[in-house]
Amino acid sequence: MATTTKAASPKKKQGFQGVRNAFWIIVACFIIAVCIFKFVLGNPSNFVNGDPNGAVLNGNLLGTIYKGGVVVPVIHTLLLTVLALSVERWLALRTAFGKGSLTKFVQNIKAALKENDFNKAHDLCDKMKGSVANVVSASLNAYKDMENAHNLKNNQKVAKIQQAHEEATQLEMPTLQMNLPIIATIVTLGTLTGLLGTVTGMIKSFAALAAGGGGDSLALSTGISEALINTAFGIATSWCAVIAYNYFTNKIDKLTYALDEVGYSIAQTFEANHAEA
Repeated sequence: MATTTKAASPKKKQGFQGVRNAFWIIVACFIIAVCIFKFVLGNPSNFVNGDPNGAVLNGNLLGTIYKGGVVVPVIHTLLLTVLALSVERWLALRTAFGKGSLTKFVQNIKAALKENDFNKAHDLCDKMKGSVANVVSASLNAYKDMENAHNLKNNQKVAKIQQAHEEATQLEMPTLQMNLPIIATIVTLGTLTGLLGTVTGMIKSFAALAAGGGGDSLALSTGISEALINTAFGIATSWCAVIAYNYFTNKIDKLTYALDEVGYSIAQTFEANHAEA
């Protein structure tokens, strides 16, 4: 027979839950990118005779990046957005995982269930906190409710416990996955924006070649610089976005697998303790 469980109070969101309106993050990143483009990359000290419209000083990297044109701050906005949202997701998922080791928490919960010590299981949830603890606590509460539901058959009670677990999981998932679609979009958008800058740069290069004779060497070099710089930053942006997206989705998958494991254990424990003769 299962031991008496104590009533668990409704879990409250604790810690950093994420930025729900990422639009303002994008706006802030755009402003920062424009300022960097104008005041850092476009600083007169990076160019011959202090003229940003003229030639770049020999070997000056900042001036060379500036020659990438107006697409540069757009790509930088995407790159800064990926970095900012990566920090935001890292903080939010750290809160969601709770205060201790997820693997150890799952093991301790399963051990408490094996001993039918649900008070200990609730205590573990209270100490762990986070999304995992919230879901497990909801499943334990459903377990207690089903012990007092004498009008239902055992298979119906097990289904109710599993349903409560799934519903609690679905309530936590939006917080876990928040802003990941933006990072996933930038994976493609970064490359496409880089290609756009490449095309505009090559257009300038061919226009310089077509402008009589051998063409204006400054205009030609500017166009080539714009093409190569934007390609490089577009690829770098997509590279960072891919790594960030895969890292965080893997973390969420790990958390989801742990929840499924505990939910299955709770349902199986109930079924074993209340097996019909």
